[in-house]
Amino acid sequence: MAISSTFSAAKLDSLLMNYCSSSSASFSGAYFPYQQQMKVFPRPNHGNKGMVSRNGGVRCEAAEFNAALGPQKIDLSKASALSALQQLKTSAADRYTKERSSIVVIGLSVHTAPVEMREKLAIPEAEMPRAIGELCGLNHIEEAAVLSTCNRMEIYVVALSQHRGVKEVTEWMSKTSGIPVSEICEHRFLLYNKDATQHLFEVSAGLDSLVLGEGQILAQVRQVVKAGEGVLGFGRNISGLFKHAITVGKRVRTETNIAAGAVSVSSAAVELAFMKLPESSHTTARMLVVGAGKMGKLVIRHLVAKGCTKMVVVNRSEEKVAAIREEMKGVEIIYRPFTDMLACSAEADVIFTSTASETPLFLKEHVKDLPPVSSEVGGLRLFIDISVPRNVGSCVTDVEGARVYNVDDLKEVVAANKEDRLRKAMEAQAIITEELKQFEAWRDSLETVPTIKKLRAYADRIRLAELEKCLSKMGEDIPKKTRKAVDDLSRGIVNKLLHGPMQHLRCDGNDGRTLNEALENMNALNRMFGLESDLSLVEQKIRAKVEQSQK
Repeated sequence: MAISSTFSAAKLDSLLMNYCSSSSASFSGAYFPYQQQMKVFPRPNHGNKGMVSRNGGVRCEAAEFNAALGPQKIDLSKASALSALQQLKTSAADRYTKERSSIVVIGLSVHTAPVEMREKLAIPEAEMPRAIGELCGLNHIEEAAVLSTCNRMEIYVVALSQHRGVKEVTEWMSKTSGIPVSEICEHRFLLYNKDATQHLFEVSAGLDSLVLGEGQILAQVRQVVKAGEGVLGFGRNISGLFKHAITVGKRVRTETNIAAGAVSVSSAAVELAFMKLPESSHTTARMLVVGAGKMGKLVIRHLVAKGCTKMVVVNRSEEKVAAIREEMKGVEIIYRPFTDMLACSAEADVIFTSTASETPLFLKEHVKDLPPVSSEVGGLRLFIDISVPRNVGSCVTDVEGARVYNVDDLKEVVAANKEDRLRKAMEAQAIITEELKQFEAWRDSLETVPTIKKLRAYADRIRLAELEKCLSKMGEDIPKKTRKAVDDLSRGIVNKLLHGPMQHLRCDGNDGRTLNEALENMNALNRMFGLESDLSLVEQKIRAKVEQSQK
């Protein structure tokens, strides 16, 4: 383990002072208040390889530290005399350089948090690059991505330290949303490494959706990849994770019948409206759709499928409405600009809202003066709001003669056919399990890539040096053909010599070799050939983060 004196002293001091200031809070339960509140998916911390002595103290690997620290050598016989801060420095240095970077998801979804909280945390697509940049600016975060939809707000990161990374991201979420950290901790869920990967695969396959098998979530996962292209913090691990999740989503929908008969959020919203309307008014109720984007268009389609032949659509421009009208001939679709929204609402029995507005379109003062609706439709004006952030303020529920439903109320619709959905989910899980092994093998293989590159570079330097000596002895008038033959010979010898070691460094899941075996081989080669250990790369990452925070 290579730890430079500058890193172990001045740079590490900054990291440790921050570590010390929050250690009491972290161990008193500040990190884990969610464990008593909700379902938790625990993962063993394989990365934390600190060694504990029988008396409960932290035992440091003194030999390695002595070699790195020089005049600051640690004498084990005097370890008991070390100050608490010095012991913390050495133990923390060992922890931060030995812990493997973890994939972590910090999330809130329709299953764990109310829409009132999710809408405050929602991040518009245009803000994704900024959010990724801010997250990767945190001390313990290397890579990041944000999946923000009407049903979930999930942040995926590669963290140098699990606990510190989670703490920093949670604080960032609090800062950007205005929600206290304690409240976020009460509703969040945390998943690590394999569990985090499996969760995203299930999300992409539609297994974690409010509506099982709905297809829109796969498009939203694709959009994360598109938004992350070219963004510095959308790195190899996270981009690989999301791209593999897209593959899983496609395969599940192709190889199972999970999408057969599945409903989307939009279709569930239409279904909910018809559940609340008297059956006699299903064909006569006046429908208003506010917003003609993807969700609005799906609402219109499902209304038509239910037998509606006339509806009003309010949108910022007429272009999208005209395209929908052209696609659905035989249906009277009337366009109105946003300036006419309230006037159109006065003439509607059911109002669907699905815009990207970050502020409510309907508040109590807008609705209270609307004329009452006919008793033929139940005497209640229905607001079906499938937007996050919400387009209809919660204060509208106080208006007599109005009923407001949001995405959280769709559970009533999707509760049907539970057994059939569970059977389909089991079919999909078999595919997810298979794909999960492939992704984990790919990620494991990344551990030894630096050593593979360094070993090849080391061998090639020797080859070139010896080749130059050989050619110089052969004289200057060597024919090109001979020179090429000697060069090819040297390359062939090196390649054949490296073939065995390279094979034993690879861990792609195809030959049964475990990650531990590959890492043992990697460490052996590092020692034999004096290659720079991959642990120093982690040290460099932490050092860069600390230096960045001090600027």
